[in-house]
Amino acid sequence: MSDLVLGLRLYARGAATVLGSARLLRLGALPALVAVLLYAGVFVLLARFLPDLVDLLTPFAAGWSPSAREAADVVVGVALVAAVALVAVLSFVAVTLAIGGPFYERLSEIVDDGVGAVPEGPRRGTAAALVRGARDGLVLVVFSVLTAVPLFVAGFVPVLGQTLVPVLAALVGGRLLVLELAAPALDRRGYGFAARRRLVRSRRLLGWAVGVPTYLLCLVPLVGIVAVPVGAAAATLLARELCGEPTSA
Repeated sequence: MSDLVLGLRLYARGAATVLGSARLLRLGALPALVAVLLYAGVFVLLARFLPDLVDLLTPFAAGWSPSAREAADVVVGVALVAAVALVAVLSFVAVTLAIGGPFYERLSEIVDDGVGAVPEGPRRGTAAALVRGARDGLVLVVFSVLTAVPLFVAGFVPVLGQTLVPVLAALVGGRLLVLELAAPALDRRGYGFAARRRLVRSRRLLGWAVGVPTYLLCLVPLVGIVAVPVGAAAATLLARELCGEPTSA
């Protein structure tokens, strides 16, 4: 539980760092704002066609009683929304980072350098940051889709589908977000994607304490504009903690 408390403290410190600096807030919010405008259209379409999608997925309930058919619609609707939310949040962050790779690379560097010495490692230019952001973002989307499918299937289980599935989505989503948001700091320290996964897995509660709040905040319309840079700052501090480095100046 000490890692859980520490992770929440790192998240709060990351929030204070970003919200207390107009420069960092602008740096991180601009790419997220562009992504929010893109995803607003997607969510409008989802809300418009959700009843039709539920009907398409529940032909087996056509001959059921009205109450049983309504229950089936609720179960499928919740499962569908949970699966779409997981993919949407993770792909939103992936698209945001792909759009603003150099912005978040710079944000991470500022937070890193403001805390203390950073081990010598590769400092990538704008083009390299864009390529890394697009590459890792694509990997994140693929992982999120592969995870959403079994969660969607599990959502058909009565009761558990409406309680356990959203919790699992937040835990899985939080961990994947940490992997992506901590990438710039860990990349500078020579950690590739596989190495980052092992490092974050070594202290799961610590990663969840930073990733889950970011995931949940990204579910709230417009809040993701601030949640992504806050998560990026907190994940940079998390990277320092995982590497055994000081997390406060």
